[in-house]
Amino acid sequence: MDVAIDGIRYHVEVCGEGAPPLVLLHGFTGDASTWKPFYDTFGEHATLIAPDIIGHGKTESHEDLSRYQIESVAHDLEGILDELGVNEVDLLGYSMGGRLAITFALLFPNRVRKLILESASPGLATEEERELRRFKDAELAQFIIEHGIKSFVEYWEEIPLFSSMKRLPASINDSIRSQRLSNTTIGLANSLLGMGTGSQPSWWGQIDQLACEVLLLTGGEDKKFCGIAEGMLKALKKSVWIVVENSGHTIHVEEREKFGTIVSDFLSKKI
Repeated sequence: MDVAIDGIRYHVEVCGEGAPPLVLLHGFTGDASTWKPFYDTFGEHATLIAPDIIGHGKTESHEDLSRYQIESVAHDLEGILDELGVNEVDLLGYSMGGRLAITFALLFPNRVRKLILESASPGLATEEERELRRFKDAELAQFIIEHGIKSFVEYWEEIPLFSSMKRLPASINDSIRSQRLSNTTIGLANSLLGMGTGSQPSWWGQIDQLACEVLLLTGGEDKKFCGIAEGMLKALKKSVWIVVENSGHTIHVEEREKFGTIVSDFLSKKI
């Protein structure tokens, strides 16, 4: 279905049945189809709400960079929930979607019951780190505009963060590549510029305000995000951290069955 939020046409997939609903937020270059393998499992117990985040998938890739700021996107998500008549939700976010999930939970704490963060970060701690990241993201955004989606996806597949995905069957990687190629140059470029880790606020000083239960998920081979999760665990009031062995950054792809079981158990209070 499509939902108009402040002039932006968002594509949102809704399925399953049950309350509270589970909102699923994909990562950079992804879309709602990221979560399709889990629709049957998660949809047995909850209504699933999976939006294509602005600049991705079938959602409009607006030219106004301000609409990609992470706080603006969090307000758009609030608007989507309002349009659907939904109040309290469980929220699952992967990578970029995890940063959006943290932002939403801090801005609208009364609307989040449980928070699940897969390979996610509250942002970069210092302004120096953020400035360097903004510079690198601007370079990459310009690369996308100048060379196009195909060249960018070929580059993106080779970054060290996704090296563990090379072990997966070719059919899985081919499917992910096809989905990534369906994005637009302006959508991905503006997402980097507006919602990149360097552009968003650092939430490290605020995450201790989160009162909801939080599940942190990292892959055992993703050392960078294991370190981030360790720091978050110390700051959060009610949190559990689970490391999934034999996995890198994309746990939901690399260890799909384990991921589905862990998330289901957390939502049903078995963890």
